[in-house]
Amino acid sequence: MDIQELWEAALGEIKLNISKANYLTWLKDTFIVGFKEGTISLGVPSSFTKEWLENKYHKQILHALYNLDPKIKKVEYLVTTNGDSIKKIETKKTKRSSSVSKSSVLDEQLEFNIDFNTNLNPKYTFENFVIGTNNELANAAALAVTENLGEKYNPLFIYGGVGLGKTHLLQAIGNKLRKEKKKLKILYASSEKFTDDLVNAIRGQKMTEFKKSFRNLDLLLIDDIQFIAGKDKTQEELFHTFNTLYGKNKQIVFTSDRPPKSIPSVEERLRSRFEGGMIADIGYPDFETRLAILKNKNQDVSHLISDDILKYIAEVIPRNIRELEGAFNRVMAHARLKNSPISLEETKKILSLILNKSSKYISPKEVIKKIVSFYDLAESDVLGRSRKKELVKPRQIVMYLLREELQYSYTSIAEKLGNRDHTTVIHACKKISAEIEKNPVFSQEITILKEILYNK
Repeated sequence: MDIQELWEAALGEIKLNISKANYLTWLKDTFIVGFKEGTISLGVPSSFTKEWLENKYHKQILHALYNLDPKIKKVEYLVTTNGDSIKKIETKKTKRSSSVSKSSVLDEQLEFNIDFNTNLNPKYTFENFVIGTNNELANAAALAVTENLGEKYNPLFIYGGVGLGKTHLLQAIGNKLRKEKKKLKILYASSEKFTDDLVNAIRGQKMTEFKKSFRNLDLLLIDDIQFIAGKDKTQEELFHTFNTLYGKNKQIVFTSDRPPKSIPSVEERLRSRFEGGMIADIGYPDFETRLAILKNKNQDVSHLISDDILKYIAEVIPRNIRELEGAFNRVMAHARLKNSPISLEETKKILSLILNKSSKYISPKEVIKKIVSFYDLAESDVLGRSRKKELVKPRQIVMYLLREELQYSYTSIAEKLGNRDHTTVIHACKKISAEIEKNPVFSQEITILKEILYNK
């Protein structure tokens, strides 16, 4: 079994147990350097990440790897840097060493995985993006951007729930243009990286270099822009970066887990910039789209998994594409370890942990906590009596979700939200239901919230 496929399968399991923000922060840029005598060597970008993984996530990482290969008894973390890696890659191109060291294995993986000039991963392309009714508009808008850079749909704002393909589509734009127009200056960055680079620039008194790196681009791709909420200095710099690029007809593309108007604690001038171009959403994939995604992956591994198993996976994981692919990788890894076809019954056992977690019990307290976090409020705001518009809507959504998702009675909901009258809850549920029916954007917002409820 390919060592990198082993790590991807392990990551698929780990993703189910941690938040997306934590995954992006601590695990997204990790990769396996080597495997020797039961020890996995994991490459990490910084000593801080190394320390955090050792103290916080080591047990989860080891457990996920051991589940896939019982020969793995130990995980060690090796700090690597982009600059060193690039230098080693260049050396490797001029002279190939006869002995393969840990660093040379690392170089080879980095060379094929990430372009450090753009931060793009070449595996994300339009060709391997499966189009369905859930993402037709977003895909068409993304393609239009590549054909009319800076002129049509600028900015392009793509939003949708976790694991539905936003990052894939975002990077596909960059990869297509990088291939067709090699002289373009392209950069892909998460909003966390934008913030981190800004903080480092301020600390190191290198703001001129920071501005140059982000404002002299032809194409800026920023992922998960919702994480700039509440970060005033980040928003200020992003606002000026946006204005500079937009003024020069340079293309900007954002992704988010929610539409611009639903991102809390964002300056109105910046929100208006997000809404000034094209807004496209990505919804949940239907069964046919999910099956097509799995068949594409199966084709890449020489049809290792049978069609009945693919259909089963597509049926039991209806929402998150990342979880869908993670389930496929998990089954595929077991098939390769076993070195023989996996049966449907074996598949059900392999995926039982995932399926049990997806149907876990959610308490009313968790619902309230996650909704107030989404809207950047305090629990006291939802439980209180204030009639401010910005508080009434989240309060009514909590009531609606407690009723629809947890099947609580109107009276029970009224008691849990500050001992209100049950008729208040009835009114709230009817109002939210009516708004969902007539407002597609609001409907998508509720869909995103439902997904948040079922993810850690």
